[in-house]
Amino acid sequence: MSSVSLNAGCVVAMLGKDCVALATDHRFGIEALTMSTDYKKAYHIAPRMYLGMTGLPIDILMVRDRVLFRKNLYELRENREMSPKPFSSMLSSFLFEHRFGPYYVEPVVAALDPKTLKPFICNMDLIGCINESDDYVVAGTCTEQLYGMCETLWRPNLDPEELFEVIAKSIVNAFDRDAMSGWGATVFVIEKDKITERALKTRMD
Repeated sequence: MSSVSLNAGCVVAMLGKDCVALATDHRFGIEALTMSTDYKKAYHIAPRMYLGMTGLPIDILMVRDRVLFRKNLYELRENREMSPKPFSSMLSSFLFEHRFGPYYVEPVVAALDPKTLKPFICNMDLIGCINESDDYVVAGTCTEQLYGMCETLWRPNLDPEELFEVIAKSIVNAFDRDAMSGWGATVFVIEKDKITERALKTRMD
């Protein structure tokens, strides 16, 4: 088992019409041993931006803190809110700087651009290779199941309520087929004027 998948978990981000959604599961474990069922994997980075990460918990917290520090310095220097693409590039550069002793994380960024309000999603590997998508991105131990469900259910121009239904069904059905993920999920739907957070109750075994 790789270090990235040691603690398991999954994250998925999905585009809609003028909105974007991010969903994570709640399980924190050490291989098959479940340690917690309310572990947080998504972080509010900016008014319309979320960062989800799976991997080693200490690396997740370290990457979050150091990237937030760099983001705050950027905003102080530029006197404006950081948009998703520069943030993703900064995160990618940070991970690539440590490629010889990498942080064992798989980040997923979901956001709306602060000026154009254009939806943006991307994921990257542990050394920062960016994969920007126009439909959905996934990370974690059940990526094959997530890709299958997303490919089946996703369609263009989903409104916020439809997007919630699609991403919720995708992540629940995916981690039901993965013993290393699950124990409920949280879905964030980001719109231009609000962020809706919903918790999903699922099978607890």
